[in-house]
Amino acid sequence: MEDDSVAPIPNPVVQQQVFLLLHTGSNEQVRKSALEKLWRNIEQDEMAPYYEFLLADANVAQYVPRREEILRALREKNSQEIARLDSEQKRAEENEGDIELHTVLKQRAMYLARIGDKEAALPAIDEAFAKATGTGSKIDFMLLKIRLGLFYGDPELTEKSMASAAALIEEGGDWDRRNRLTAYRGVYAASIRDFGESSKRCTEALSTFTATELIEYHDFVLLTILTSMVSRNRRELKQLMESPEILQSIDELPYMREFTSSLYNSEYALFFRTLAEVEQRYLLPSRILSRHTQYYVREMRLISFAQLLESYRSVALDSMAAAFGVTTDYMDRELSRFISAGRLPAVIDKVDGIIENRRPDQKNAQYNRIIKEGDVLLNSLQKLSRTAL
Repeated sequence: MEDDSVAPIPNPVVQQQVFLLLHTGSNEQVRKSALEKLWRNIEQDEMAPYYEFLLADANVAQYVPRREEILRALREKNSQEIARLDSEQKRAEENEGDIELHTVLKQRAMYLARIGDKEAALPAIDEAFAKATGTGSKIDFMLLKIRLGLFYGDPELTEKSMASAAALIEEGGDWDRRNRLTAYRGVYAASIRDFGESSKRCTEALSTFTATELIEYHDFVLLTILTSMVSRNRRELKQLMESPEILQSIDELPYMREFTSSLYNSEYALFFRTLAEVEQRYLLPSRILSRHTQYYVREMRLISFAQLLESYRSVALDSMAAAFGVTTDYMDRELSRFISAGRLPAVIDKVDGIIENRRPDQKNAQYNRIIKEGDVLLNSLQKLSRTAL
């Protein structure tokens, strides 16, 4: 496709503003700003179908007033443009070739996606896809479908379109489209809490990132850092944080340098403080990550606890609480919860106020695994020998 294929269609900013309107943590000022931006984008992209879609949701309608004059004007613009495209399509079918017809069908599909008419856009994309001759154009239509799926929170559409795009890329997609799909996969994986996959995909796409039609570059860097913090070991995380792309952007993301370095340098009190800032500034207001906030914060606490404990056979409970800048009672509750759930190999001696590390013996574990696998192999050989006889 031409340049318009990588325009923000549908515009992801719109759904983020709707999210902020509905988010319980948004104050009046945030909602006011979100509503102003939402109106601006709806009018700019002539989104009459999407505006009606919002009004049909009672939760959204309490924040987005019904303005008949605006709705009427947007519908008129939609009707005029679709009528023009219908006329162009008819002329192409009657008097011109497949290239001209494909161009009109593409314009129609893009316009319907832009105005937020999902039900009409999907068959229009399929019709344009059927007339596309090059693999690149077909991939672009699948990427458009992925954006529609992400825009409307439709995992079935998103996953099906990603699979189709991946198959087409294997047939002959260029590096740019491959990189875009990798970035899309990273964003989608984060939205479904597959942080390991998201970190992998985001890291792959980071150095050649071009998918600004889906997510801004700094937001993508932020997503890469956040998903990597919760899914990578210290060595891998250090390598990532020393990459040029991260070093170039991290200081433009408040608290992120402290968040990453404090964990690596075992400055746990600072880490806890910055984790709270990250939660409020980046996790809760994010349409992608907000619903995973509780899980993310819990996992980061667990990672920090495990990191401190792995260096010692035993640690005084009050010393560990002091290291994290919290009360002894809080540390006791947190550790007890993780230990009882089997997430931390430790026990708490309440009498002496000691946390005893119960790390599994790696050599014994390897020995037991070899014995177990050897028994399976011997049994298989015995069965084969009896069969041969």
